[in-house]
Amino acid sequence: MSEGDERRAVTAPGGRGTSERPSERSSAVTVASPGRALAARFASGSRLSRYTLLAIGILIALGLPWFVYPPVALDIVIFALFAMALDLLLGYTGLLSFGHAAFFGSAAYVAGLVSLHLELPYPLAVLAGTVFAVLLAIPIGYLSVKRSGIYFAMVTLAFAQMVYYVANQWRSVTGGENGLQGVPRLFPGVDLRDPFYFYYAALPLLVIGVAIAWRTVHSPFGKVLVAIRDNPDRVRALGYPVAHYKLLAFVISAGLSGIAGSLYSLTHFFASLDAVDWSMSGKVVVITVLGGAGTLWGSVISSALIVILENRLSLAGFNGQEIVIGSIFVIVVLAFRRGIWGTIAYLLARWSRPPSASSSTPALAPEPAIGPTTPDAAEEPPAAPVDGRDPASHGR
Repeated sequence: MSEGDERRAVTAPGGRGTSERPSERSSAVTVASPGRALAARFASGSRLSRYTLLAIGILIALGLPWFVYPPVALDIVIFALFAMALDLLLGYTGLLSFGHAAFFGSAAYVAGLVSLHLELPYPLAVLAGTVFAVLLAIPIGYLSVKRSGIYFAMVTLAFAQMVYYVANQWRSVTGGENGLQGVPRLFPGVDLRDPFYFYYAALPLLVIGVAIAWRTVHSPFGKVLVAIRDNPDRVRALGYPVAHYKLLAFVISAGLSGIAGSLYSLTHFFASLDAVDWSMSGKVVVITVLGGAGTLWGSVISSALIVILENRLSLAGFNGQEIVIGSIFVIVVLAFRRGIWGTIAYLLARWSRPPSASSSTPALAPEPAIGPTTPDAAEEPPAAPVDGRDPASHGR
């Protein structure tokens, strides 16, 4: 066979024809270092990479109180779940809520009241706080999801301030400015006053919350949420009740916030107005955006960063914690617009591409600052419906 017969035309993604030997083409594609291959596996968002990250996260959570003061370690996991709850709205549904402190703080109060007056075991106290947060979220969410953008944020903030006012004025129940003090951690036959043991007692409940968030975003329901975030009019045209999906996402998010808030009051033996203050809503927004909206795992990294930094600054006697955290937030937003975890995933995706692909494949398009920034979220088609209908052929 002649040399000209060995060559064949290869159509590039841009539509141009190029000629190359089959052996040259195969060698160019297959040449990749083991590091690039491993990065490509994680950047692809495969099932193996997701379960590997999940196993690593569980191992870190199990060993955390051995290296970090147990109450601080529990705060890290609590605020990680709280940020994941907000991320269901912010990163996957496109709804920025400034009122999640209402669910976090109200659950903290209910769990504290159940433990103080009814003397029920801590799992039942957490369940009571979570149920109350869900019930509170139904009317608030029903009225809030009718708006979007900045109007949604302002409506949720207004409802949160109403909850703050009730908690401050209903002193016979909430204790007013003094809050609920001496909240016990009860469980038959077990002394949970030691924070080290309570960490492992509370960890299963937090893992359940993380599993609910994980399953939600990787389910057909989660795909519809992503589609609603990207193009709600198109989803509505396909026949999906957008308002109902938003409301359900809002209620799930509030329930996860309730788990976090209930365990927060049991961890610190008290529930105070700080848990329902607007600054708590702002704090969880910072944690979510800092880690990367639409990532879930970014909430864990940013929660650890913020909680440990606050603890170290407090021990050092520094009172300007908000200045330091705000400065870090501004730097991350300006320099890493995808957040910490989103930027790591983006760089891995670029580095994992073989050298031959970099010359023929256009550069990755910049992603929005708020949205799915990890391969887990990117692998889900933004407008893929749950019943298998093709959006492009639905109207035929």
